[in-house]
Amino acid sequence: MVRKVNEDIYFVKALRDRGYIRKRCKKCGRYFWTLKEDLEVCGDQPCVPYSFIGSPPVGRLGELEDIRSKFLKFFERRGHTVIRRYPVVARWREDVYLVGASIYDFQPWVTEGLVSPPANPLVISQPCIRLTDIEEVGVSGRHLTSFEMMAHHAFNFPERKVYWNEETVEYSFDFFVKELGIREEEINYIEDWWSGGGNAGEDFEITIRGLEVATLVFMHYRSYGEDLHEMKNRIVDTGYGLERIFWLTKGDPTIYDAIFGELIGKLRVGAGLKGLEERLLAEAFTLRARRELNLRALSKEYGYDEEELSRELRGYEAVYRLVDHSRSLMFMLGDGVVPSNTGEGYLARLLVRRSLRDLSYLNLRLSLSDIVEMQINYWADSFPEYKEVSGEILEMIKLEEEKYFKTIDRGKRLLKRRLKDLRARGGRKLPLDELILLYDSHGLPPEVVSEEARKEGLTVEVPDNFYALLAERHSSSPIKGTVTGLRDLEEIAKGLPPTIKLYYDDPSLAVCDAKVLRTVGKYVVLDRTIFYPEGGGQPADRGLIVCDKGKLSVINVKKIGEVVIHEVDKSWLKEGDMVKCLLDVNRRKRLMRAHTATHIILGAARKFLGKHVWQAGAQKGERLSRLDITHYKHLSEEEVNEIERIANEVVMEDRKVLVSIMDRNEAERKYGFTLYQGGVVPSRYIRVVEIEGWDAEACGGLHCPRTGCVGPIKIVKAERIQDGVERLEFVVGEEAIRYYQMINSTIRTIGNLLNVPFDKLIIKLRKILDENKILKKELMRFKEEKLKYDAEKLISKAIKIGKYHLIVGIQKNLTRGELIKLASHVTKLDPYGLAFLMEGGRETLEYVIMLGEELLKEGLSALDLLKELKTIPSIKGGGKEDLIMGILGLRDRNIAISYVERWLRKWSLTRG
Repeated sequence: MVRKVNEDIYFVKALRDRGYIRKRCKKCGRYFWTLKEDLEVCGDQPCVPYSFIGSPPVGRLGELEDIRSKFLKFFERRGHTVIRRYPVVARWREDVYLVGASIYDFQPWVTEGLVSPPANPLVISQPCIRLTDIEEVGVSGRHLTSFEMMAHHAFNFPERKVYWNEETVEYSFDFFVKELGIREEEINYIEDWWSGGGNAGEDFEITIRGLEVATLVFMHYRSYGEDLHEMKNRIVDTGYGLERIFWLTKGDPTIYDAIFGELIGKLRVGAGLKGLEERLLAEAFTLRARRELNLRALSKEYGYDEEELSRELRGYEAVYRLVDHSRSLMFMLGDGVVPSNTGEGYLARLLVRRSLRDLSYLNLRLSLSDIVEMQINYWADSFPEYKEVSGEILEMIKLEEEKYFKTIDRGKRLLKRRLKDLRARGGRKLPLDELILLYDSHGLPPEVVSEEARKEGLTVEVPDNFYALLAERHSSSPIKGTVTGLRDLEEIAKGLPPTIKLYYDDPSLAVCDAKVLRTVGKYVVLDRTIFYPEGGGQPADRGLIVCDKGKLSVINVKKIGEVVIHEVDKSWLKEGDMVKCLLDVNRRKRLMRAHTATHIILGAARKFLGKHVWQAGAQKGERLSRLDITHYKHLSEEEVNEIERIANEVVMEDRKVLVSIMDRNEAERKYGFTLYQGGVVPSRYIRVVEIEGWDAEACGGLHCPRTGCVGPIKIVKAERIQDGVERLEFVVGEEAIRYYQMINSTIRTIGNLLNVPFDKLIIKLRKILDENKILKKELMRFKEEKLKYDAEKLISKAIKIGKYHLIVGIQKNLTRGELIKLASHVTKLDPYGLAFLMEGGRETLEYVIMLGEELLKEGLSALDLLKELKTIPSIKGGGKEDLIMGILGLRDRNIAISYVERWLRKWSLTRG
């Protein structure tokens, strides 16, 4: 375990040869390297102010795209291979949802040395999403939730050294000085430490005129919380902020003005903001970032009314946040995120809701989908791929907007009840956990909660980092826990050679001879096997293990590492026995068809619904299988039918199903990251199952050799199992035929019962349903008349208590709804009446108590009556001022009646 920073890494010859001096910052205490002998501070915020705003250190270098191009070409000329950017959704990782730095692309497989890098050294410009500083976005003038990290990486393994700290610093110096033309004395190197994604190392932060523009990390530790462990591999991990460098060369008041200038202008005018001069904007947002803004002093200095300036600055803040968040949504939704309440979908929804709050504040005549569409067009040259999926992105945003306003309305009603309960209990402050619950479960932003709480005379303390807390809670993927009994199986597999997996060599092989390597109870390990172990949503094979002593049924099969363990129904095998394996071939074929059909349906869903569709789970079965897919709305019957039609078309085309073992990098280059539809594959080589020209996935399952072998596919059910996830249940092959036969038989039986031919069945059913509606209306009218008659009859037998009337009735064969309706008729006919109606069986009665209008006017409350009634043990119930209902024991009905009568008499006496 290592805890100490290796300071030798900071003493770089490339700096010393150029005359750089190592100093310690008088403000923050960090060490830094500079060419200025008289410099006493490190050159980073907040130790120094920005000095590039309005005065950039170099002339204009073109647009954002030009700087990106300069960076990539600079490193390409120096032997680095340009790598295409990865998606912002980290599909190849289990621990995080979104790419927060370019090194995330290569963790953990490359950094751990399990997989070769796609090139070494390499250069990339990687869009990233970070929500850790979300509260600062729009406020600080420099923070973004989405940004491009330009980076060059070198992977030094024990068998190959590429380059380390000396060359890395040399490259940075040459890029800024020789490529961009920045004077060398402008550049400071600050010693610091970086950790992320499970790795850590010493670093240099590069600052120019107070702005951090790059970080050079020398990664050689694995990080486990605060514990560090030295790695054999040493990795150069750099990050050059494209947007920050662009801002530096433009000298605009904020980073938002630099990268979103045209969009900000449109939104500012649309929001009715008057516009502030650049010098004022720069000073205001710099001071705000440092929590040093004195609005009164600033207003006086620039000749503004303080309230007017405050309003303008809040407007700018909302516009800045809106352009940032809408671009992040373009990246996230364009790369396959579906807004939801879990995972990366939660983080997208978080940005949507914050954006909608800002839209509401600005009172823009634009929807969020309008603004996201502007972003797609604005970035079309750099990211044309989002233009291709713009329809899907915008539809998702529109649906989220609709959901948001419905959620807010429902949430406000719920909030009012909770706040009243809190006040009734004597509470004055809403706890943070309750605030988070109101947001997560009911979509209520803390600002709305605060507004509503103030109306009730309550206080809500919203932490400054509320949204950052939410993002942190939902940014990491929960690693799957240990499977029950897994440790025991690991012990069984320990020290054994890999099992020869004959099911991969020939999936049609039904018989093989094998040797017993180990037995523990009912668990058996063979040197080779034809039995497929459970995995990837495909159940294990079944069959027999036969030897001289008899037969054993294989009831389950598991794979631990490269060892296959068989669970059998008897336990008399011993090490060294020679056995024969007999496969349940019919089960295998059914599962192969189901697994192949899963790939076909997924491909059909992506083709028809869009590229945002991602496998969220799957289970193959002998009879019924299921596939869970991400989608932003519930599938209609027409959509399900079209997915089914496309899937069956692929079956009839009889496409080849190809299986190959490929180097991970080669597979990713060829097929992209949709390879990981079935989950993460922790291996240098991956098994790729490709349905020719249709679908390719990293998959360990068994498949038919051609799609034609699958047979018909029938989707029997589609349901929304959680927000953003649709479940498709389907049958294939002979099960599909059986399903069609069952439907056919059912339809014919209905036709026979109705005595109509098949082609007239729907007409006949519609006629019956129409007649049924008429009869129902007649029945309801009759029931209503009967209830009115019964009400009059009950009133005629009322017990008179002063001016009040107690109407008691024990009814038969009424539903609770009908009982309430009867009580309603009674109290309408007699506004001084209290209706106490009961209905029920042998042991308990359902009861309803309703007060007439005049009783309520005089202050009687059914809830007060309920408190007295609850002293009777068998009574349960609840309700409101005019109506209570519940159950009571049959034996206690007379006691209950006497309680009600006594309560009413007491009131009668007080009223004279």
